[in-house]
Amino acid sequence: MNKAIRNLEPNRLWNNFADLNAVPRASKKEEQVIEFIKNFGKNLSLETFEDDVRNIIIRKPATSGMENRKGIVLQSHIDMVHQKNNDTDFDFATQGIEMYVEGDWVHANGTTLGADNGLGVATIMAILESDTIAHPAIDALFTIDEETGMTGALGLKGGILQGEILLNLDTEEDDEIGVGCAGGVDVTASKNYLPIPSSNNTNAYKITIKGLQGGHSGMEIQLGLGNANKLMNRILSEVNDNCSLSSLLGGSLRNAIPRESNAIVVVAINNETDFLAGFEKMKNEIKNEFHHLESAINISVKKVAVPETVLSIEDQNQFFKAVYATHNGVFRMSPAIENLVETSNNIAKIAVNNGIIKIECLTRSSVDSSKENMVNTLTAVFELAGFAVSFSGDYPGWAPNMDSAILKVLAILYEKINGEKANIAACHAGLECGILGTNYPGMDMISFGPTIKGAHSPDERASISSTQKFWKFIKEILKEIPVK
Repeated sequence: MNKAIRNLEPNRLWNNFADLNAVPRASKKEEQVIEFIKNFGKNLSLETFEDDVRNIIIRKPATSGMENRKGIVLQSHIDMVHQKNNDTDFDFATQGIEMYVEGDWVHANGTTLGADNGLGVATIMAILESDTIAHPAIDALFTIDEETGMTGALGLKGGILQGEILLNLDTEEDDEIGVGCAGGVDVTASKNYLPIPSSNNTNAYKITIKGLQGGHSGMEIQLGLGNANKLMNRILSEVNDNCSLSSLLGGSLRNAIPRESNAIVVVAINNETDFLAGFEKMKNEIKNEFHHLESAINISVKKVAVPETVLSIEDQNQFFKAVYATHNGVFRMSPAIENLVETSNNIAKIAVNNGIIKIECLTRSSVDSSKENMVNTLTAVFELAGFAVSFSGDYPGWAPNMDSAILKVLAILYEKINGEKANIAACHAGLECGILGTNYPGMDMISFGPTIKGAHSPDERASISSTQKFWKFIKEILKEIPVK
């Protein structure tokens, strides 16, 4: 299946991507891919080492005639989001990603593709192994754990990198030059409850929501896509008077819009007719609202074995109301940059089971005060409902520098090569540039990359023609790095 990928151009880039995708590389489980990258550098006889948190740095001297140019840092993250469809039989811990070509797109078979940020990693690998591409001195920086906390970037100490310019290869539209990004923080609400025995003369039902698009909770939050956690809560709230919740599991990743949710409820036999009628009513309302955006949505109910315990009426009511009141989606658009989401929240994961309710959110903002406002809004809702609230993974945004010297180089080159101006923009995703800039405050930074759609979901796909365009662009950039 992956043979077709290896025949694509640019050949070395795609072959490196195929090699990389054969290696398991979930966030916080990067041991195998770390060794893969280290062996790659050592096999090229290049200086290769880890830092204290296991980021990998590979150094390559300038090519002849480029010694007087500023040194650069080529940076991408080696971890990827591991997500699959429920009906896909796949073990991320042991299997390589199964890829196929369809038209101009490279897809994965029922899983995430890993183009985010694997295409950036593969690009750096292709540059490191080339003996024909002109370039200044390179620090290739492969960071770990970008997708679940950016701990690699956070742990990189000052004084390790020697370059003056950082080229981050993690932007997902090929006509965009990134000059800024959002910061973020994880907001987790938790609450204990006392399970009570299920009543006699009852049946149990499993409610399932699946088939939503999901996607990147920063780059696609403004699209209004269905959030499985919010939609499940609407259904449960509709049938609240006729059922008792036993368990719920919705979403799987903090930085992905949740695509699926499953809940088990217990229903008194004499309430079954009303329960099923309420379910059908809300199911039809949701499908009607989302039929333009979520044509593949599937909402179903089926009988299952009756569980031993359920939530009390009080705990159930408080939980449903809390989720209803919790903001999801765009909170504020930027007043300074047209069409840029400034602040948002994604209700990423909800779990109810064994006496614990846990709600996990990822709040993003390019403005610290607005991020704080969103966090305070969430905290107020959760604490009013009796939840304890904790915060983790706080990372800074990246403030745009419109006077950047490397920005001017990229803008001129892009227009020269493509006959049109690039879209110079900040994004609502979390890039590592802002974090890296805290320990390297003088570094000139920019972000760009090939077109990738559906990142963080099994619909992830990478454009072949865009990757060719990107490859041509980066080779020209390397030749035009300013002198020292």
